[in-house]
Amino acid sequence: MSEARAAPPRRLLIRDLAQVATPSGANAPLRGDALRRLDVVEDAYVLCEDARIAGVGRMREFGALDGEVEELDGRGLAAVPGLVDCHTHACFAGDRVDEFALRARGATYEELHAAGGGILSTVRATRAAGEEALVAAVARHATWMLGHGTTTFESKSGYGLDRETELASLRAIRRAGGIPTWLGAHAVPPEFGDEESYVTFALAEVLPAARELAEAADVFLERGAFGAATARRYLSACREAGLALRLHGDQFTEAGAIPLAVELGARSVDHLEATGAEGVRTLARSDAAGVLLPASALFLDRPQAPARELVDAGAIVALATDFNPGSAFCESLPLVASLAATQLGLALEEILAAMTVNAAHVLGRADRIGRLAPGFAADVVLLDAPDWRYLAYHLGGRIVRHVVVKGELVL
Repeated sequence: MSEARAAPPRRLLIRDLAQVATPSGANAPLRGDALRRLDVVEDAYVLCEDARIAGVGRMREFGALDGEVEELDGRGLAAVPGLVDCHTHACFAGDRVDEFALRARGATYEELHAAGGGILSTVRATRAAGEEALVAAVARHATWMLGHGTTTFESKSGYGLDRETELASLRAIRRAGGIPTWLGAHAVPPEFGDEESYVTFALAEVLPAARELAEAADVFLERGAFGAATARRYLSACREAGLALRLHGDQFTEAGAIPLAVELGARSVDHLEATGAEGVRTLARSDAAGVLLPASALFLDRPQAPARELVDAGAIVALATDFNPGSAFCESLPLVASLAATQLGLALEEILAAMTVNAAHVLGRADRIGRLAPGFAADVVLLDAPDWRYLAYHLGGRIVRHVVVKGELVL
């Protein structure tokens, strides 16, 4: 009896590219000088075999291929790794456009939240939606992100704040292809009188099932949300349950997020708009990443995070959209790149690494995604420009021509 023959590999050759740009080396995360090192190849190709990168190089050095290969014309285009959005809130129903109009007339985010709007407004809409509607919402938002070059995205729950909706949110994120984070401590829902009683409920009733669906847990450690003692209790229990740890911290005030993140070995502290010099030094000495969200600061008219100080001090820095209906209704990492260049003072090389390799590190995937190199996932973004730097340079423009995910042309 003859042995069955293995199926031939599925191959895609992206040929005659003006440029290929990718963070150098194989290490992750990248800090300091390493954050600025890119490999840029002119007149290049990318060869994808099945779902992996098989080769990257100059066209003149490309040899003949036996067997079938699909070709994609890259003339006039620059290729970068698929972008990684490591902080979104893509699972929600409804909108907050009325609040946006009020803020445009002078109301603050904190005032709206205290009056029962803000996060709790979206909680009401999300609880009423049902799981299938949430799946459709996340899928729709993922399509928006893909159009801007995001090939991997994380999404948090946190707009349910009850058992049924939190678990439905995590399932919806997984079904739509996202990486789920349980943001069980986002706000105190109205049926609970205080943060301690709510966290007691969340840990007892939601965590046992959430740990099977989520990869990480997150907490909003901030005035008006959760204090450091409650956040420590919540995160410690989540760590014991096997979840990686994330924190929303230093968005409006320094309330102890960075020291707590370092103490508990969290993967990241996200926001950092209020971080001072000591916080910068503490984060730089740690293995926790600072995830910077400049679209959120812009949307809320808040000071930007001290990005230049963090990078210069040696901190791990990533960039993300914070896509959500209230404080950052923005799914575009290229727009975030423009803000990082013009408002955060980051170099273009640092920006590309921060939304590829370092963002992948925050999600525990830096060995698989975030680089255009043999063995990595064949996630490739083709920019409608001959120079990779247009990623940040073309402010708000239609910069993405094609997107390849796992070796398949999807856009």
